[in-house]
Order: sequence, then C-alpha cells, then structure tokens
Amino acid sequence: MESKRTSKIRRLLQSVILKLRWLVPGIGVKRWVLVILVGTTILGLGLTVFLLGAYRTVPEGWWIPFIKVIALQSITNRILRALIFGVVGVALIVVGIIGLNRALLRPFMRPGKDVIGTVAEYRRRDKGPRIVVIGGGTGLTSLLRGLKAYSRNITAIVTVADDGGSSGEIRKNVGILPPGDLRNCLAALSDDEELITQIFQYRFAESAGLGGHSLGNLLITALTEITGSFESAIAESARVLSVQGNVFPSTLKNINLVAEVELPERKVTINVKGESEISKMGGKVHHVWLDPANPTPFPPTLQAILNADLILVGPGSLYTSIIANLLVPDLVDAIKASRAYKFYVCNIATQKGETDGYSCEDHVRTIERHAGARLFDVVLANNRFDGSIPGGVEWVKVEKKDAHYQIYETDLVDKENPWRHSSTKVAKAIIDLYLERTGPLSSRDVNSTI
Repeated sequence: MESKRTSKIRRLLQSVILKLRWLVPGIGVKRWVLVILVGTTILGLGLTVFLLGAYRTVPEGWWIPFIKVIALQSITNRILRALIFGVVGVALIVVGIIGLNRALLRPFMRPGKDVIGTVAEYRRRDKGPRIVVIGGGTGLTSLLRGLKAYSRNITAIVTVADDGGSSGEIRKNVGILPPGDLRNCLAALSDDEELITQIFQYRFAESAGLGGHSLGNLLITALTEITGSFESAIAESARVLSVQGNVFPSTLKNINLVAEVELPERKVTINVKGESEISKMGGKVHHVWLDPANPTPFPPTLQAILNADLILVGPGSLYTSIIANLLVPDLVDAIKASRAYKFYVCNIATQKGETDGYSCEDHVRTIERHAGARLFDVVLANNRFDGSIPGGVEWVKVEKKDAHYQIYETDLVDKENPWRHSSTKVAKAIIDLYLERTGPLSSRDVNSTI
C-alpha cells in the first residue's frame, strides 16, 4: 500500500513539474501569463466591488450564507484567505492556458513531441544567429542539417553553373536554371526530413523513361512554369517542405563556368567550359571564370550577406561550387562589407580532378586569389585521419607554415564516410566558436599557418 501511495505522489509531482516547464526562460509564455493575471485581477476587483455592494445593500436571504461560504468568512485571517484565493486562481489560470495551448497546437504537433518541448525548441532556434552558408554538394547539405538544430535564420547560397546530370538536362531542354543543388539545400533545411522530403528527393530510374530525373527537379520545373519565375518556384517548394530558412541562387542569369586546365600528359593548357567537364579532364586547374563574366547578383542574396551574423564558406567543391559563387560580381564585396564572423570550412579530402594534392592552405590561397581579397576570420579544419577513404583522394591537412589566419583543428569526420563531414560535429564546432567569438583557440589547437 505504501509503495502505491508513493508512486501516486511521484506521478503527481512529475505532473506539477511538467506543467511548471511552461515558466522556463525562452519560451515566451510568462509575459502573457502576467498579462492574463493582471487582467484577471482587475476583473476580480470589479466583481469584488459589485459583490460588496450587493452584500451590504441587498436584504437578507438564502444567498447570504452561500456568499459567506464562498468568501471563506469562516477563516478570520485575511492574509490566509487572500493566499488561498491567489493560489487557487493562479492554478486555474495556468491549467486553462495549458489546456488551451494544447487544443490549439494539437493539429501542428508531431507524434512523440510534447507541446512545451516543441514551443521551447522553436523559440530557441528562432533566436539563433543569422547564418549565411556558401558552398555546394554533399558538404553544404550536411552542414545545413547540423546548423538547423541551432537556428532557423539560415540562408544557403548556391551556384547555378551546374550543367551535369538531371539538372543539366533540364537546363538544356527546358531552359531554366539548374535546380539540383537548390533542391538538395531545400531538403536539408526542411523541418521534417521524413516522407515528404524523401518523395521530393526521389530519383526515377533510367528505365522509367524519365531520364533519371528526381521528383524535386521536376516539381521545381513545373512550378517555374506555373509561377512564371524560378525564384517563385524555389519559394513555393520551400513552403511545401516547411523549410526553416532560405535557399537563394547567387544569380538568376544563365551562366557557365570556364576553367583553364593544364593537361599533365600532353603538357598543354586548354580552356574547359562547363562545370561537369572540369573535373573530368583530370588536369590541374589554374584559373576559373564565368561566362558571361558579369552576371547580375540576386539582390536577396546580397541582403542576406550584409545582414548576417555568421558567414560560412564551404565545404564543397573548391572551384565548381565555392569559387563559382564568389565570382558573381558584388558577392565578395558584400562579404567584406558584412560585420559577420567569417569562417572557411575546409574540405576533409581532396576532390579527384579538381584539388589533387591540395593542403588546407592551398584551398584558402586559391579562394583568396580568385576573390582578390582576404575574407576569413577563422579556418576550420579536420585533424582526424584514421579512417578509410576512396582511392584517388587524399586527406586535406594543415601544413603549419607562416600565418595570418587562425586555424581551429578538430575532429569533423563522419564515422561511416570519413572523407565527409559529420553534420553534428561541424555545426557544433562552428556554433561554439561563434558564441565565444574567438572560440576555444589555445596554442595547442590554433596554428597560424597561412
């Protein structure tokens, strides 16, 4: 019997503690509870004035003993009476607010998620830093998945120079900008990466007669036709996927990436046009540029950069994803003018046909040379190299030479795919450094190497 009573008391205490979670900082509930309490108090004062007037003026009747019971006149201590009324009143208000919120939020709740946790998480992420991420490929999508746990104010900036695969076919046959990288970013920033996002990312087999296209690419293409503009199609796709943030192209112009490539076997340098063709050549890339050379930047992209608290460049293909974005006029100027904290997130492994033999310093110098400016406050690099990586690629390491950058080295690898970033590790490292502004940069961790 005693154990059952203890169990009941424990459950009661847990229920009370659970309800008190509404009062934890950051949820934004306490202020409205205070407003309700003030309004209820004023209403109660008005009702009290009325009841006092009635009690003093209305003739004796059966209702008088009833009023005395309600007023707790049997308790002579007025402070105790006021305390009882206050506790009961506040308890009823809190229970009513909780019940009302549950009723209103029930249609928007996910299975297994409680109301308080959902509201607290939403408020915390809503107050997160304004983050702009410039990159491409699996590295960018992995980073976005990690960052969305810390902020809802994320903007991904993606190049539209892609001319391979499904995106290239759509670009060539339909005449719209390549949707592939933007689609991947939308899926990564989706608030629910379950069934809807899986459908959006579903790729048809070649035998299906749809040329290996993904459903998301076809949807964006259809929405472009329906809405009349590519940017509106991206915005509508974001609404369908409940995207927490923005995905912007660096430009809305039809551009191609051109590279000057040295072919090692033939000992000649040629110009290669097309993002998909550059890495296929297997030579050394000396320089890249856009054709046409001066595309107009997408205005919301520049605005996002100027308003950012944190700007992240990388990870991603050095020439075809990162530099392809930075070549758009005014983008580098906007990064330089922004007061944001600026990171370069270095790739973990080299990319065959594009960055063979590159160190971390080579990546940064290449970006600086094309941008014509120093851009970063901190370089984030991996220092774990004990996994197995595919043939033809190498670890990207810090060479520890002369420096003018702070480099923070830490474990960033995904255990299952060591040549790729772990979304949780890299996001945590970035946010920790940002929150501390200079970060945990000790002489052991920081190497002035570039």
